[in-house]
Amino acid sequence: MQHWLDKAVFYEIYPQSFQDSNGDGTGDIPGIISRLDYIKNLGCDAIWLNPCFLSPFNDAGYDVADYYTVAPRYGSNEDLKNLFTEAHARGIHVLLDLVPGHTSVEHHWFKESMKPEKNKYSSRYIWTDDIWKPVDGLNTLRGISARNGSCILNFFSSQPALNYGFYNVTESWQDTVDSPAACATIEAVKDVMRFWLKAGCDGFRVDMAGSLVKNDPDGLGTIALWKKIRSFLDREFPEAVLISEWGEPDKSLEAGFHMDFLLHFGPSHYNDLFRCENPFFSSEGKGDVYAFVEKYKESRRKAEEGLICIPSGNHDMKRLAHRLSEKDMKTAFVFLLSMPGAPFIYYGDEIGMRYLENLVSVEGGYERTGARTPMQWDDGVNAGFSTAVPDKLYIQQDESKDRPTVASQQNNPDSLFNEVKRLISLRRVHPALQNKSGIDFVYAEKNKYPLAYIRKCPEENLLVVINPSSSRVEFKTEKTGDLISKGILYSTGGEGSIENGIVKIPPCSASIFII
Repeated sequence: MQHWLDKAVFYEIYPQSFQDSNGDGTGDIPGIISRLDYIKNLGCDAIWLNPCFLSPFNDAGYDVADYYTVAPRYGSNEDLKNLFTEAHARGIHVLLDLVPGHTSVEHHWFKESMKPEKNKYSSRYIWTDDIWKPVDGLNTLRGISARNGSCILNFFSSQPALNYGFYNVTESWQDTVDSPAACATIEAVKDVMRFWLKAGCDGFRVDMAGSLVKNDPDGLGTIALWKKIRSFLDREFPEAVLISEWGEPDKSLEAGFHMDFLLHFGPSHYNDLFRCENPFFSSEGKGDVYAFVEKYKESRRKAEEGLICIPSGNHDMKRLAHRLSEKDMKTAFVFLLSMPGAPFIYYGDEIGMRYLENLVSVEGGYERTGARTPMQWDDGVNAGFSTAVPDKLYIQQDESKDRPTVASQQNNPDSLFNEVKRLISLRRVHPALQNKSGIDFVYAEKNKYPLAYIRKCPEENLLVVINPSSSRVEFKTEKTGDLISKGILYSTGGEGSIENGIVKIPPCSASIFII
């Protein structure tokens, strides 16, 4: 039986900014439920939901104060269970965002760990044994309680690192990866996973998955840790899905994750595509896809199992529209929705929502805040996101008169929304375009256009040729010498052709050939 991941197309929801159901200016879970039919209509059958748990929101919910309780501004635990039920009724799976690397300083585990008296949580976090002794290479929180020691931090000063041990122990206060303290932390995370899987969620996207074990330069300790968790899931919840924020598929997939993202950090050259001074998918035609393709091929060779995913964006990076025009985004989505791995669409990217410059930071967003603005549904009050007065919105909305909306694009057959919808539909019915089918790069030369690759499976072979540049291009390689087009399955911006092994493709266009 085919696993649902083999065909899955994901939609990432930032709950604060998707749909407000009660007029308080902040998105919530009932609001998400009211938009499930939209997600289904777009063609997505899986959701990644950013953190929705109790939090002081110093880092937009990635500073968890209670893993077991939904933050009241989003609703209740029953609301979240209802989301699982309603999504499943529509054939949609839901992954929660698991943040296992750190908690908020307001978590009761941390409050207990600060006490000078030994207790159950004294070693739940990483504490040094002397507040006056500096720690090389790690940020610390100091002078916050009567306990003598400094606490290691993961990110912001309100996010103390949970203790999974050190792969290479160099100080007396450091625990080994198999110490009782490290094992207790793993068991605590398993309990959280059990709770929400029993409640109906389908798995987890794991925040900072590759950084749990400290002093672990090759990731060996962290890989071993996740193998233990994968073994637990295989025994108790064999259908549960794990997706990693790691950025190194050869490590994450070995660790037992079903898929890993190629992201704006790490060695993937993802930024070369959409988010650099000269993106490959810009019509200016000054980009370079070569380094990305070479690294991608290397990752596929190393990662024999699992999926390597290329998202349209996420809550931590500027939106596609920051560098790309609508025409550019159409060719970019041909790429995103015809590559192997499960596609991930960040809410609003399907209509080309803009990145808003120079917004005041909201809940630790800083420069990321402009990519987290409220969803734009229609031409009504606050673009249909909320009935609150505008200055009560969680984040300032795009106030431009020509801001893209779902309503305007749904009725326009040439819109980005309908192009994305058409591509998802195409992916659904053509096995060669699906998540686990093969890929063979045909043309990806340094500082040149186009990008061309064959997607293949026993049932069919398809040639994808994408030319984001504003110039007509053509190429011939050994791999195209015997190619004969049996027809064009899809095109945008004009149709390409194959004659005598020469592939010709119009400017700002993409074609998918049946071969």
